[in-house]
Amino acid sequence: MHAKKGVPLAAIVEEFALEVLTKSDQFEKVTINVPSVNRPGLQLVGYYDYFDNHRVQLLGKAEYSYMRTMTPGDRYTFFDNLFSRPIPALVIARNLELFPECIQTAKRRDCTVLRTNQVTGEFMSDLTASLRNHLSPRITRHGVLMEVYGEGVLLMGESGVGKSETAIDLIKHGHRLIADDAVDIKKISQDSLLGSSPELIRYYVEVRGIGVIDVRHMFGISAVKESQKIDLIVNLEQWRDNYVYDRLGLEDSFTSLLDVQVPTVTIPVKPGRNLAIIIEVAAMNNRQKKMGFNTARAFTDQIDAHFLQNSVKDHT
Repeated sequence: MHAKKGVPLAAIVEEFALEVLTKSDQFEKVTINVPSVNRPGLQLVGYYDYFDNHRVQLLGKAEYSYMRTMTPGDRYTFFDNLFSRPIPALVIARNLELFPECIQTAKRRDCTVLRTNQVTGEFMSDLTASLRNHLSPRITRHGVLMEVYGEGVLLMGESGVGKSETAIDLIKHGHRLIADDAVDIKKISQDSLLGSSPELIRYYVEVRGIGVIDVRHMFGISAVKESQKIDLIVNLEQWRDNYVYDRLGLEDSFTSLLDVQVPTVTIPVKPGRNLAIIIEVAAMNNRQKKMGFNTARAFTDQIDAHFLQNSVKDHT
């Protein structure tokens, strides 16, 4: 089996403490590249037209009950056909006893057979979740990720604009740091991103003029968090005198990360502005929008109603 980019089978064996019953010669090179598992029910009757050999194969009590009704010759044929495909591995659930035909054909075809004592459905769910986590698309972006009032706020902007200093201020307000300088971002669903810090720099913040500080030790364990869903991007930029900034907030802006559209606001930075408080308000406003209340639209509707009312009075 050719090695491809993915999750090493050996890592999955270790993660789930799987019993290795037979091991292929290429065991250390085998990788899993798709985040799904197959229970080969249709394959028991010889149907392989839509069979994905990149998936881990899982046999449970239902398949075993059916195989007990088969002759040894039919079981041999089934396992031989299954192992003739380059599957990553076959896993037997519930610690079920191995059929002799399984061992014979696995050794002949040089395939890996594993066993778990977990219930079939439970193991399938756990393995799928693990594979999705390992195989999720991911990128790294320069920025600071904070949890503010339960919202994951990703601070972005040019180096030196004040992201780390703002993070310290937010931490002093009781909010939590996830990552500073580099943020690892992975796609966990069609519309959700999860951010975390590279392990090497986790919980460290660089403050110009002071140096690197350890937030966990300085502010306590409650000031940090390992990962957080990204709900809002805040772009910090130097104030531009001739630029017209949005004053009502009617226009919704988004940034595309891994094909996920993340709500985005741009906050101009200049002396005298309390960025921590502004970001707190931005986080609360974003949370309100998700709950169905848009302050800017409510305000403009109120103004429109006021002018309409006065217009009616003028005509009467």
